[in-house]
Amino acid sequence: MKNKDTIFGTRAVMEAIKAGREIEKIFIQSGLSNDLIRELINSAQAHKVPFTFVPQQKLNTLGDKNHQGVVCQMAAVEYASLENIIDKCYSEGREPFFLILDRITDVRNFGAIARTVECAGLDAIIIGDKGNAPISADAMKTSAGALNHLPVCRVKDMRETFHLLKDNGVQIVACTERAEKTLYETELNTPLAIIMGSEEDGISPQMLKDSNHRAKIPMHGEIASLNVSVAAGIAIYEAVRQKSGK
Repeated sequence: MKNKDTIFGTRAVMEAIKAGREIEKIFIQSGLSNDLIRELINSAQAHKVPFTFVPQQKLNTLGDKNHQGVVCQMAAVEYASLENIIDKCYSEGREPFFLILDRITDVRNFGAIARTVECAGLDAIIIGDKGNAPISADAMKTSAGALNHLPVCRVKDMRETFHLLKDNGVQIVACTERAEKTLYETELNTPLAIIMGSEEDGISPQMLKDSNHRAKIPMHGEIASLNVSVAAGIAIYEAVRQKSGK
């Protein structure tokens, strides 16, 4: 984490929240409990800013300034409203096309995926507010600048988000090896959201359950697994191919 992306100290972080600055996450030292910390937590909750409690040793690795038990990582992008993007798509007479990322923790994978998403012309990436790689300057660099042009929607409740998508006619397709049909056998020429799962354990069980369809990438080698950014590219461009009618 670079200092230019970081704010140190409780009052400085509270001012950033009040100013409406785009915040990636707040790190609070475990065990701290005083009026100012409680005020910070209340403010973060009211403004839907993610925060987490970490050991002091973790905070010490985030910068060399006096953090006073609180370090705030700023977002490198301005998060977009998913509902507004859906409305914009339909008002322009086209079908929404999204990529949902479930706990992609590697900044390089996230950046590579964002680059593919932008090049393929998707409308946005959707992420949860926990468990994902930070959208920092490093992610921006890895995306080759794609995140300057690509909306990212950060949502607090993914189940509510799935309901929003489905209510607006968007089919949710989980790209997973735990599927009977391949991507090539799955109808992707619809309003669409493709889910790509964690590098460690794939798509979470709840997301699999809530998706409309499951589809797999056919594998013929001995390893039988792909890097998530490569898998995302295959899934995205199969959908692009179907949507183009070729």
